[in-house]
Amino acid sequence: MQKKKIFKIEDSNIEGIGTDADKKCRETAAATEKAWKKVKKDKVGFYAWRIEQFKVKKNIDAAGGTLYDDDSYIFLNGYEEKETQKLKWDVHFWIGATTTQDEYGTAAYKTVELDDFLGGDPIQHRECSGFESTLFLSYFKGPIRLLNGGAESGFNHVKPEEFTPRLLWLKGKKKVRTVEVPIELKSLNSGDVFILDAGLNIYQYQGRGAGKHEKQHGGKLSQAIDDERKGKPEKEVFSQLDGPKDETMRKFFSYFAADCKTLGDGEEIKADAPVSEALSKKMLAAIPEGQGGDDVEFESDTKKSLHQLSDASGKITFKQVAEGGKCKKDLLKSEDVFVFDIGCEVFVWIGKGASKDEKKQAMSYASKYLKDNDRPMQMPVTKIHEGGENEVFEAAFH
Repeated sequence: MQKKKIFKIEDSNIEGIGTDADKKCRETAAATEKAWKKVKKDKVGFYAWRIEQFKVKKNIDAAGGTLYDDDSYIFLNGYEEKETQKLKWDVHFWIGATTTQDEYGTAAYKTVELDDFLGGDPIQHRECSGFESTLFLSYFKGPIRLLNGGAESGFNHVKPEEFTPRLLWLKGKKKVRTVEVPIELKSLNSGDVFILDAGLNIYQYQGRGAGKHEKQHGGKLSQAIDDERKGKPEKEVFSQLDGPKDETMRKFFSYFAADCKTLGDGEEIKADAPVSEALSKKMLAAIPEGQGGDDVEFESDTKKSLHQLSDASGKITFKQVAEGGKCKKDLLKSEDVFVFDIGCEVFVWIGKGASKDEKKQAMSYASKYLKDNDRPMQMPVTKIHEGGENEVFEAAFH
């Protein structure tokens, strides 16, 4: 099977978004977009759409936190600000790891169009699969599920006996996500929790070093899958510490076909039938130690850097003005644009007096900053306007 192409943010080309001609086209399109007409402008609410053949379609799976890496989505959250009781909006476009250039471009364009529809008030966020912001993750009851393929791959679209098993890794400490990984022993580790979703059988593997928090999230995910299927699946939980004799563990290992073939010495294997204790012992010993490249470093990154984008000299300049504890809010100037890297998220702050050219090139320079400074290109990027700052942005200066 040919390996899917990984989408690269740095290869995208959407700099045309933001020109005067583009804005006029967006305003016309926004008035006729059927999806936006469903948004109640005077009430709080949460909306989720998927891009399908350049069109915006309501998506129930996404609203519940199930996202597919072949796809691109748009989310809108309306909430009432506590102090002012004013209705405020956050709009996110989410990019799957194997989405297409066309879907990415459509999601980005339609996000700006939705912003226009709501009068330019929303804060815009770019989210990438596996690098979601804390705000985005807060919209869902449990860890989001990042699955391979497109939304048509969902369980509800196939018969239970035809369901293809999935191995789900509860990845991250502070920002827990559920990421689909290959059903191979090398995908497991001794520090995390994994869910093997076999349609009507759900196995929760708990590494010997898994924490209480991860185990709780695993239990919530198993229950959520069970609820979606009206309680039909059998849920089983076991620990790496239970040893090779544990029957649940032996049934779990039966789904690792390639590893069974390699280590099984010709043993006949059938999915959901316990493998032998001898094979179970070999497979248990082959599980890697540690936490297999978790997100601890990314999540704990608190390095700060503030950069100014200005055309005051007659040409566009982009320079660093502060870093670390020297990043103060009074450095922000209304006549310019600033890119503020707070460690695990990047803000693009648009001053009220910023020029058209500065506004147009703001997101391009944020991407250039990430690339030039060897920062993860998938980091969450939030576009925010002076006067509409959120709590995360404000707190980063303190």
